[in-house]
Amino acid sequence: MSDLSLRRTRRLARGAVPPAFGVAPITPGMVGGRYMPLTQAEMERIHDLVLRLLEDLGLSQVTPSLERRAVEAGCRVDETGRLRFPRALVEDVIARTRRKFTLHGLDPVHDLEIGGRRVHTGTGGAAPTIMDFDSGRYRESTVADLYDIARLVDRLDNIHWYHRSVVARDTDTILDLDINTTYACLSGTTKSIAVSYTDGNSVRAVQPMLDMVAGGEGKFRERPFCTAVCCHVVPPMRFATESCDALEAAVLAGMPILLVSAGQAGATAPAALAGAVAQACAEVLAGLILCNLVDPHCRGIFAAWPFVSDLRTGAMSGGSGEQALLSAACAQMAGFYDLPNSVPAGMTDSKLPDVQAGGEKGYTISLAAHAGATMIHECAGMQGSLMGTTLESYVLDNDLLGAILRTVKGVEVSEDTLNFDVVRDVVMGAGHYLGHPQTFARMKTDYVYPEIADRRSISEWQEAGARDARAVARDRVRRILSEHYPGHIAESVDARLRETYNIVLPTARMRAGNGVW
Repeated sequence: MSDLSLRRTRRLARGAVPPAFGVAPITPGMVGGRYMPLTQAEMERIHDLVLRLLEDLGLSQVTPSLERRAVEAGCRVDETGRLRFPRALVEDVIARTRRKFTLHGLDPVHDLEIGGRRVHTGTGGAAPTIMDFDSGRYRESTVADLYDIARLVDRLDNIHWYHRSVVARDTDTILDLDINTTYACLSGTTKSIAVSYTDGNSVRAVQPMLDMVAGGEGKFRERPFCTAVCCHVVPPMRFATESCDALEAAVLAGMPILLVSAGQAGATAPAALAGAVAQACAEVLAGLILCNLVDPHCRGIFAAWPFVSDLRTGAMSGGSGEQALLSAACAQMAGFYDLPNSVPAGMTDSKLPDVQAGGEKGYTISLAAHAGATMIHECAGMQGSLMGTTLESYVLDNDLLGAILRTVKGVEVSEDTLNFDVVRDVVMGAGHYLGHPQTFARMKTDYVYPEIADRRSISEWQEAGARDARAVARDRVRRILSEHYPGHIAESVDARLRETYNIVLPTARMRAGNGVW
């Protein structure tokens, strides 16, 4: 190949072709489900245990209002106070619950169709610390960090929603935390947001905020763009009273509900992986039943999130091979039930965005995606087994997610991709495909080009300064956070929010030239 041809090929690989040659090779909601760690018979055995756990064991500590609804629907409270769910009711709710729904963004361009093994990737977590961008040391996370991460996510195409990923440690009460978390997420991105609410009072308090941002009273319910994340159970097989109150309030408010069971295999869930999957499914279905008793049209998301313990120490191991299998198996069980779902993946144990992080994120997210998880949470930005986050990780993980989603799309087999005439024309003509019309047409529809990963030759890379991926990602973080201050919430609305709520994020911090970035 001539030098001219080589240079031209490199220009093509770097995207120097107008987008008119085709649609993007990856989009939100491509269908997964080709990876199946469980056989049909194994899923049926797990389901049988799920039904037995709900009917013969049940869950304790349900709230009085939800207990009343459940008993009216045919459940019973046994002599030990445990709420038991008859098999007929469980199977009836599974059969009639919503199979799919739209997860709305603040901007409709970010609306997502959830359900049917349509794969989406986004953030999640509750990290108490963030690596300081300047010092490189972990510190307590703040409301400003929530806002900055939201602004990053707003510019990263392969992160499809923003579920708060850090806990703001600069708020005084749970109510202040939930209000300021909701405000920071709403202000930083036009994508769908999610907030972990542990108290019904918080849900009721933020309802007017959501309506104000949506355009007026009752407007949020028309296009609900904030998901309530409810850890409604304390494994094993016990309801979380406060979170159940939040769950009921969120359903009544018309919010999508992420129903999370987060047992830890070997600690609060069975060490046997199949048993951990079964317990998680039972606990999530208990919450889904309660949601449907409040509102049969609720937007419930089946979030079986069993985590893994390193059984030598008892510590969580979010980047383990076992975690990859657990999440994939839970995604497959959700597919067995045909329910919109979520699993966790990408929760590396590494404290840095290094080779360990890349490897652990790569295989855990890939298996979840190929198992058909509707939503993969916590797959961007998280470090240290969910205890920390780093800003550059979001940029690096966005690159990784693009490559993984390309594998979900798979290989297109069609008349055009198996075209005899294309091969004949090249063989009998130029002898290479570089200038062929199919190459030009396919380079934008079939190929994903990374923004951070470096594909240059060694010599080109060295001549350009020999910088590693983390350094390049840090440059992009600086560029986005110094320039991108979203203005989708009108100043008049923001002023009303600040008059109504105790907002701790200064207005000046949300403007360019603030001295931070």
